[in-house]
Amino acid sequence: MPLNRRKFLSSTAALGSVFMTPFEPLFMKKIPFPIPADFTLKIMATNWGFNGSMDEFCAKVKLEGYDGIEIWWPTEKKLQDELFAALKKYQLSIGFLCGGSDSNYPIHLEQFRNMVTAAATQQSQKPLYINCHSGRDYFSFDQGKSFIDLTTKLSKDTGITICHETHRSRLLFAAPIARQYIEKIPDLRVTFDVSHWCNVHESLLHDQEDTVQLTLARVDHIHARIGHPEGPQVNDPRAPEWESALNRHLEWWDKVVELKIKNGAPRLTILTEFGPPDYMPTLPYTRQALSDQWGINLYTKNLLRKRYSHG
Repeated sequence: MPLNRRKFLSSTAALGSVFMTPFEPLFMKKIPFPIPADFTLKIMATNWGFNGSMDEFCAKVKLEGYDGIEIWWPTEKKLQDELFAALKKYQLSIGFLCGGSDSNYPIHLEQFRNMVTAAATQQSQKPLYINCHSGRDYFSFDQGKSFIDLTTKLSKDTGITICHETHRSRLLFAAPIARQYIEKIPDLRVTFDVSHWCNVHESLLHDQEDTVQLTLARVDHIHARIGHPEGPQVNDPRAPEWESALNRHLEWWDKVVELKIKNGAPRLTILTEFGPPDYMPTLPYTRQALSDQWGINLYTKNLLRKRYSHG
């Protein structure tokens, strides 16, 4: 008799939660340095893949114990009003995403300038940071530098941390390209989403250790998603087959936290950013997600909170 597809999926999901549990202690190893009492970890939630209203999203985020949210800067006044009302209602912090989209460099730069300036100078609530999807991977070095110069000045003028993300298709899309910017621009600050580099270089970057360590010293914000040599997102980081990838990412994140503490930084912001389909692998034909995006991000939040808490 043919197996009922829905029943099979339900059964395997339930079994997965049972089988995953014994592996969690492998991922909770004690870090080799103390977390001081005055160091604050701010863990942010993404609305990527959330289909409800902003109020519903913020209510759920607050209930789950996040400190705030990271979203694209809304350009419409109505959406801005909804956002800031929800942030005030649920007492949440905010980090903004900003970028441009046009393939033409001057137009793209102006799009970027307008968005990042608006996000940094609005008066409703000061963001903890602004994360930039900066430029395009095919822009020249000098064109790319103009984005970083713009945000360096804006950051100094406003006091807001503004970082550039290690993201595919953007300026820092690959480790050796990012290294050129880091070595030549002392003020460059980085959002570390190393899952993209794992994908670009088809490795866990053991052969580019010097470049990764150079980058970690510039990190002010982390996007916590687990990549692997063949993709920017594992299907479920709790599964035992991804232990080496998870531990490699934890090794990098540990180093960022250690450097922050060593340098006297009061806090670090981290976004849990496992995404929906098609970042999330799916079944053919139905495009049904193989795992629960919200649940995986929540698992990541709890892991990070425990790992980087004082005591």
